Parts: sequence; C-alpha cells; structure tokens
Amino acid sequence: MNVLASKHIELPIEGMTCAACAARIEKNLNKLPGVKAAVNFASEKATITFDEMATPPQTLIHSIEKTGFNVVPHSVQLQISGMTCAACSSRIEKALTKMAGVTANINLATEIASVTFIPGTTTVGDLIVAVEKAGYGATVMNAVNRNEEKARRLAAYQAEFRMFLISAALTLPFMLQMGVMLSGDHTDWLPRWLQWLLATPIQFWVGRRFYSGAWHALRGGGANMDVLIALGTSMAYFFSAAVTLFALDQHVYFEASAAIITLVLLGKLMEARAKSKTSAAIEELIKLQPKTARIERDGQIIEVDVNTLKQGDIFIVRPGERLPVDGEVIEGVSSVNESMLTGESLPVTKRAGAKVFAATQNQEGLLKCQATRVGAQTQLAAIIRLVEEAQGSKAPIQRTADAIAAIFVPVVVGISLLTLILTWWLTENFVLSLINAVAVLVIACPCALGLATPTAIMVGTGRGAQVGVLVKNATALEHAEKIRTLIVDKTGTLTEGKPVVTDIVPEASIAEHTLLQIAMTLEQGSEHPLAKAVLEYAAHLHIRSLPMSDFKAVTGSGIMAKVQDVEYVLGSPKFLQSQGAVIDESLIASLQAEGKTVVGVAAKSGSLSQVLGYLAIADRLRTTSEQAVKRLQAMGIQVIMLTGDNSATAAAIAKQAGIMHYHAEILPQEKAAEVNKIKGNGEFTGMVGDGINDAPALAAADVSFAMGTGSDIAIEAADITLMHNDLMNVADAISLSRATLRKIRQNLFFAFIYNVLGIPLAAIGMLNPIIAGAAMAMSSVSVVSNSLLLKRWQAGS
Repeated sequence: MNVLASKHIELPIEGMTCAACAARIEKNLNKLPGVKAAVNFASEKATITFDEMATPPQTLIHSIEKTGFNVVPHSVQLQISGMTCAACSSRIEKALTKMAGVTANINLATEIASVTFIPGTTTVGDLIVAVEKAGYGATVMNAVNRNEEKARRLAAYQAEFRMFLISAALTLPFMLQMGVMLSGDHTDWLPRWLQWLLATPIQFWVGRRFYSGAWHALRGGGANMDVLIALGTSMAYFFSAAVTLFALDQHVYFEASAAIITLVLLGKLMEARAKSKTSAAIEELIKLQPKTARIERDGQIIEVDVNTLKQGDIFIVRPGERLPVDGEVIEGVSSVNESMLTGESLPVTKRAGAKVFAATQNQEGLLKCQATRVGAQTQLAAIIRLVEEAQGSKAPIQRTADAIAAIFVPVVVGISLLTLILTWWLTENFVLSLINAVAVLVIACPCALGLATPTAIMVGTGRGAQVGVLVKNATALEHAEKIRTLIVDKTGTLTEGKPVVTDIVPEASIAEHTLLQIAMTLEQGSEHPLAKAVLEYAAHLHIRSLPMSDFKAVTGSGIMAKVQDVEYVLGSPKFLQSQGAVIDESLIASLQAEGKTVVGVAAKSGSLSQVLGYLAIADRLRTTSEQAVKRLQAMGIQVIMLTGDNSATAAAIAKQAGIMHYHAEILPQEKAAEVNKIKGNGEFTGMVGDGINDAPALAAADVSFAMGTGSDIAIEAADITLMHNDLMNVADAISLSRATLRKIRQNLFFAFIYNVLGIPLAAIGMLNPIIAGAAMAMSSVSVVSNSLLLKRWQAGS
C-alpha cells in the first residue's frame, strides 16, 4: 500500500447480529485492493485503512452493502448565508452532492441545507468548506444558535432597511424628473453631473451587495440573480457615465440603474418579511415551552432553567402554568389543555399515573410530576424536529423548477446579448438596443422559481402541525393529494380502540364466574386490546387469576395454556374449531351481527376440545367515523376496511361506518400483502393504522397515516402522523395536501409565465428597464404572498 496515498476512516455499520457478520464484512473488505479493515461487532464500526487511488470510499460502502449490511448515514442541517436566488441554492446543492456519499436539499425560503452523509468519508467541516468554496457561508444549525441566527437575520433586515431608505432618498430626484418628463417636458431637469453624483453611491455603495454576490457566484463556477442585476445596472450606469463624461448628444439612464437597485432592494425587504411569516408555525411551537421549571430538591421548591432538568426530577406545575417537560403525575388531580398537541379543545383529566407533555397547560389543580423525557426527547421537541425536517425537504414537483434554475442565468445573459445584437442590427440604434438588453436582464427572475415550492411546503406543513397533522417530508405531502383508495384498520382507527365485554355466555355446566376467571387467567400474557377488555372487566368484578403454565400465543388466532393442570384454549371460533371444538354457530352469528367480536373458551383433551362458553366484546365506532367516511367518499376516495375480525362483525362495523368494501379475517402478517394486492389495481393507495401489527402494511402503502396515540413503530413507519384519534384527521391531511399542491402549481405557473412573457416583451422594447426592475422585484413577493394564503386553510374544509 502506498503510505502517502493511504487514508483512514471509520464506518458505522447497521444490521450485524453476531461476530460472524463482522467477520464476513471484514473478509470482503480485505479482498479489495489496498484495503486493510477490522470490523468491531461490539461498537458496530469498521476501521479501514485504504489506498484511495486503488479503492475509492464508495467501493468500500458498496462492498458492505453487497454483503447484506448498511452503512449508517448521518444528517446535519446547515444555515446558509449569501443566497439570493434559486440559482444559488442549485449551485450549493450541486457542490455538496459532488462529494462522496453526500445527498443534500437546499431550502431557499429558510436558507437551510439538509445534508445526509456517510461519516468517515466526509465530515461536517468538509461540507462547510464545500459551501464556502461555492461562494457562500455555512454554520451548523442547533438549538443554541437558533436565537443567534434569528438575531442575525433581524440585524441584517434592519441594515438592509436603512440602506433602502438611503437609496430611496437618492433615487427620489430621479423619480421627480421622470414625472416632469411624463408631462411632456423632455429636458434634463437635473444637471447630468448631479445625476452622476446621485447615481454613483447607489451603484457602488448601496449596490455593492450585487457585485459581491455576482463575484462569489462567478468564482464558484456559476451565475445567479446578482449577476443579472450587476450586469444590467452596470450597462445603464457606465453608458450614462460615458455620455456625461464626453458630453455626447444622447439621453442618460442614471435613473434606470438607480431605480432598479432601489426597487430590487424594496422587493428583497418585502420578500424577507413575507418569508419570515412562512415559519411562524415553528416559532409558535418554540414559544410554547416555558423557560423555567419549579422542582423539588431537598424538600425545597426552587425555580431552575428548564434546560437543566434531568430525567427523574420532580417538578411542580401550578394552575395556569405550562408543563416544562414530559412526565408522569405522581400527586394531585387537575385537567390539562392538550390542544397544542392533539387539537382537542376539551381539557383532559390528569391524576396519579397519567402522562403529561411539555408545553401543555395545567388548568385548575396543582400537579406534582416526575420528568420522563427532557430536552430534545420531549414530544414537543419531536414535533418541532419533524416539522423542520418536512419544511427542509424537497417535493418531487420541484425538480423541473430546479433544472430550469440551474441554467436560467446563463440563458438569460445569452438572450440579452442576442437582443443587443439583433436590435442594433435591425434598428441601427445602439441606445435602444442597450436599453432593451438591460430590460431583459432585470425582468428575468430565478427567485420566483426557487421560492414557488418551498414556501408553500413550509406554510402547508406548519399549518398542518397547528391542527394535529404532522407530515414527515414534502414527498408525503405531495403524494397524499394523489390518494384514490384509502385502506383503514378497524380497531383503534374506525373504532375507539377500547373494547369492552358486553356478554358472557357460559355453557350450562359452567358458572359465569368460573368462565371469566379462566378467560382472564389465559389473557394475562396477551397485549391484545380484546385481552385488556377481559382483564378490565374481571378486575371490575374483583376476580383473581389462577396459576398458569405452558403459555403459547398463536398470532391473530388465540391462546393455549395450562391452568391448574388443565389445558385450555381461548380464541376466535375458527381457532376453537381448529382445536377440535364444536361451536354454537347460531349464537355466534347473532352476536356478530350486532358488531361484536366473539371469543370462545374450551378445555382441551387430546385432539378434541370442550367449549366452556363465550365472551362477546364490542369496540364502539368512533362518533366521527361515519361522517369522515362520507367526507372521504365525497373527495373521490374509495374507503376499504381491513380487519382480523370475522366476516359478520366486519360487515356490521362496515355498515355502521358506511363502508362498501372490506376484507375480514386478515392476519397481521397478511395485511401488507393485502395492501400490495389493492395497490395492484393501479390506484394511488393510502393506509391508516395505529398498532405494531399495522407497521408492515403502513410501509407497503403509497402514503401511510398513523394515529398519534398508536405504537411508536407504527408512527415511525408512517409518512403522516395524526395527533387526533379521528379518521376525520385523515381527510384533513388529504385536504391540506390538495390545497398545498394547488398553491405550488399556482406559484410555478406564475413564475414560469412571468419569465416566459416578460423576457420577450423586454427584448422587443415593450418594457422600460425601470418597470422591468419593479416587476422582477415583485415577482418573488407575489409567490411568497400567494403561499401565505395557505394560512387560511381550515380543518374540515
């Protein structure tokens, strides 16, 4: 190995289950030329020394993946400074994605780069250097510098505003002269030397930002809006300066260069103000968390910074105060307003053992709680993180705009040059040709293209968070609009997810108490909602369980175990039949027709089983499910119910909910296959669920929705998390998606049509450069303002 060319890296590896895995990865890596690798199973890392000329880093990663494992990528958010238009964001994105193992999305509206990279092959420092080489600045985003960045932006805005006032004051005499000229008097009201004196500081002091931005862009190998403004205004200024210096008999255009710079500055100020409103939802969430907390230490109540709280600390929340962190009530009774999390306006009663969440508001009682999740672990922090990630992601619809933005400025410069040459050739009027070329440069606006999608995504995802719809990324938001078939789980989605025992039907020789005692003993080892219903009912009657052994659960079917040396079977009627039991089909059918789930209990003897009785369990339909199904159907969406329940119960629930199509007796492991089967019809498919057994089906759907109170696995697998336990929230999410995509299409249409019409009109001399500059300045403002109209979207619309 060439020592001078050798490089040392550590790659984090995911998926190893034993030392044999580590050995296999190590063996395959060491087969590569110039590679010496050691894989540590305990730390889950590969330490590699390699010759980069013989084996590049991507080859190492490919070898690990080919062996059947994954190299774990890291993510970081960088705050970018110096961007002025979509061409800037495209160039930074290109500079970052050139690096090995790096993917990046740049959000022009937030000026944040979301970067994923392979640790070992690249560092955060390398990413920042790449951004700086492209001509921009970058810092790592975190909770500490969030306020610093906000203060920096405010200071920059104030400085820009002062600069605009100076520029406007210097431009005012030009505007007055233009007013005189419009009245029919074409003599120079301002002496040319005074025009030059007024225009020069605007061009080179106020407008230095455009020259600086253009220089950085060109040095980085690209071109942006600054290039267009600097080039256009310089052409007007230097032509006018030459006419003034040599006392030529030509009109001067100092007013054009001055007015363009002033108007562009005004547009940028209005754009910055409008853009700040797109992230208002995040700011509101951040403001909700209190800065201090009252904790109990050594018998004393003291007030501390909320960031110093640790897991296990005891904190006190007085009436009217917001909770500082997530926790569990250990003393006191009160009601808590959780609307900021769930959207539910009614407060929730909290007593000992109840979970409470950061930023929710205590109402009338005093609560003593123990911290369970603090800092970045709280549910509020998770929501903020999810919304930020969604706002920083890029929707597929943006690809066309990005592709155009990447070549936009060079094409516009080419059109401007062509306008100058052709107009001069056709009219033999250099001044007219020059003015038309300047108008082409200043009318063109790549900003509107760059802001069309991200601003709408930011407002849409922020508005969603306010009503309890948490979107994982922009792709999910875009895809939700396309849903034409929605698959819904029954338990916990259509129904309340809180089954209760409604009927106990023992055989003649068995006492009701005995049947229930055996059933609750068998159900002790199960986490199924039906099992919880049996246990709660037995506990209400103060029935105690019996000793149990040889417990065995058959997923989706039932349970077998020994109780007092007798083997019992509990489960669906179909499961009991499979165990040799003869069931009462008419009794079961009558209970199922009422929408109840029937569980049977039998004593097993050899290959046969003797039925001891039945328990009927009902899970009530949510009060809003029928209305939600009607709303979804009115939106042109077919609703299909999937359930592991029997056909009769499924039919009853489907009828109550107004669902025409359903699939019953689907085992948990079969749900994903059923989703794929429905997807096979060619329609865009959504899936709603809340349990661990729904996770594979959620992952299989085109767009997946998880109820917020569902399992962590279901929420992790889903594209959209619904904080309300209500199917109506799914309709809201799809409605929001449609509203957001409508705004994006409007924005893109406006941005495209503006440039498609504006550039030719400027080229043929139908637009004065000042009017062109004003139009360019307002185009971005119009796009952002249109996106802000999404704030008017209301849940239920």
